[in-house]
Amino acid sequence: MKPLIFNPQWLQRQTVMVNGQPLAYAAATGISYVQNPVAPIQRLNVFVPNAYLDGQTVNGYDATSAPIFMPNTVGGYLPGPADAPDKTSWPTNGKAIIAALKHGYVVVAAGLRGRTTVSDGREVGHAPAFIVDMKAAIRYVRHNAQRLPGNVERIVTNGTSAGGATSALVGASGNANGFAPYLTALGAADERDDVFAVSAYCPIHNLQHADMAYEWQFNGVNDWHRYAMSPIAGQRPHFTPIAGELTARQQRASTALKAAFIDYLNGLQLTDATGRPLTLDAAGHGSFERALAELIRQSAQTAASAGTDVHKYAGITTEAAGVTGVDFAAYVRSLTRMKAVPAFDSFDLDSAENNLFGDETVSAKHFTAFAQAHGAVRGPQAAAPLVALIDPVSQLQTDRTTVAKHWRIRHGAADRDTSFAIPFILATSLQQRGLDVDLAFPWDVPHSGDYDLGDLFEWIDARCR
Repeated sequence: MKPLIFNPQWLQRQTVMVNGQPLAYAAATGISYVQNPVAPIQRLNVFVPNAYLDGQTVNGYDATSAPIFMPNTVGGYLPGPADAPDKTSWPTNGKAIIAALKHGYVVVAAGLRGRTTVSDGREVGHAPAFIVDMKAAIRYVRHNAQRLPGNVERIVTNGTSAGGATSALVGASGNANGFAPYLTALGAADERDDVFAVSAYCPIHNLQHADMAYEWQFNGVNDWHRYAMSPIAGQRPHFTPIAGELTARQQRASTALKAAFIDYLNGLQLTDATGRPLTLDAAGHGSFERALAELIRQSAQTAASAGTDVHKYAGITTEAAGVTGVDFAAYVRSLTRMKAVPAFDSFDLDSAENNLFGDETVSAKHFTAFAQAHGAVRGPQAAAPLVALIDPVSQLQTDRTTVAKHWRIRHGAADRDTSFAIPFILATSLQQRGLDVDLAFPWDVPHSGDYDLGDLFEWIDARCR
């Protein structure tokens, strides 16, 4: 087996043009981060500001103190290839890597298996492959603490959508024993895989309760509007608008899922910063809903203070002093529903998440008891321990993991891909553990990420310097 040793001589100086200006950095690419890879995608790239090779500093950091920024390109739980500053094929967010290098961070971008990864005719990317690979990459970084530039005790993960869930799951499941057999099989380094900080944009997680949360938010909104994605090899997917209306069966399912969410939420025993319980009554209203409405109000106030007309959406009350209130139900109706019922565990077993929980012999599985019992297509149900293994909220509930101390969670106030409740539950669960959590719902922002890199880096700097 090949030793998992990083050779500093692999770093080669390169230049990329950014807005007509050259950005110089050093790169080492295509590095296997496990001894027994099962797919070609299991390689990582390392990017370092040139200044660190010359014994200089950038933004107050040097080769030993710089944070190690670890972004991923996972979306839809599809494969997430290793990214690069000059990468042009989809998926990529090279702008984040460029910005991080200019800011003085060391960047390690790992390729991660996804639900459609096939190698030697075998499907090798179903859950929990994506998170096992991310953990293995982190272990590789730690294993090379004395050879790789950057501070391995200042690893910051970053991702959007399913990539945001990947980032969050890493932060919630540090050193969790449940991943040990998978990591051992890959020949991952025998190191810790906890991280210092998490940046998660619109994380699609808590899948076993996401259908419930979606119906708590959108119950009664019976028409849906979204875009169908058509993949194009190496390019950004094409999106076509489609619309529809919930069937009577789906409307009944929506009401049942809403009721189930109320029971789930109240069973979590969440509290706000003052210790006040966050709950819902039988109709789905209560302090939990009011707390979410207040976060939306704060977002609207920030936008209004910047000169934005926040009345694009319904339910916003304003006076001379600013935004004074949000009618949560009216606001949600004006957002419109994006997904049918169930939103994630499809009755027809045709969602991305159904595919995520497939295996080498079954391409898709249900992962909730509700969809399994009511689905039009009956099939195997994913094992409950596996579903919990890839969920950050479930990992927090085990209390047997090393959890990241610092969290920045962003979910756009116009994001309809999952319920506002999902990131709020995660953030509140973390806050109850006494952790540093920065949660916000940026105004009029849809399902997206990396739109405020300057603010993100300021947040990181405040915790790493």
